Amino acid sequence: MLCEKNAGAGNAGFRGRYNSAMPTIFTEDGFRFFFYSNEGSPREPVHVHVEKDGFEAKFWLNPDVALAYNDGYDARSLRRVAAMVAASRERIERAWNEFFG
Repeated sequence: MLCEKNAGAGNAGFRGRYNSAMPTIFTEDGFRFFFYSNEGSPREPVHVHVEKDGFEAKFWLNPDVALAYNDGYDARSLRRVAAMVAASRERIERAWNEFFG
């Protein structure tokens, strides 16, 4: 499975196995990499949210990994998280495509 299991009700299939509001793709060094199940209408392009200690950032994945917004991380942490997103880009995109179809 591409996403980690979370408690919570969801829809049938892939969505039913995960928290339907914020599916977690993976965690690393205390950072939680996730997306929201309602990513706009029309849906926003592939991206990932990263949360730790009450801070959150959003990164676009295409055409290159780029910061969309930051709520609390310092510059050093953002560089670290951006590198983690870049290293896991394919994994994130697979989870996104599997979830949203």
